[in-house]
Amino acid sequence: MPEISRFFGIIVAMYYDDHNPPHFHARYGDENVIVSIDALAILEGQMAPRALGLVIEWASQHKKELMEDWELARINQVPKKIMPLK
Repeated sequence: MPEISRFFGIIVAMYYDDHNPPHFHARYGDENVIVSIDALAILEGQMAPRALGLVIEWASQHKKELMEDWELARINQVPKKIMPLK
């Protein structure tokens, strides 16, 4: 699962050739979530509210790049790195 960004201990990644809807995976310690790119909603998992807020803030700033990475990963191409949240 290629890592596309890392910030404040949060790792964001996408699987190659993953199922729809377009989404990304975020991990913070032992907590994991799958987040829809379009709706920025949790599809699966749980994460501490503060960490989840950072993930959603970051994703809202990079929706276009996330969709571009989704398309690359769907065809087994390496997704591009996305700038971390500052």
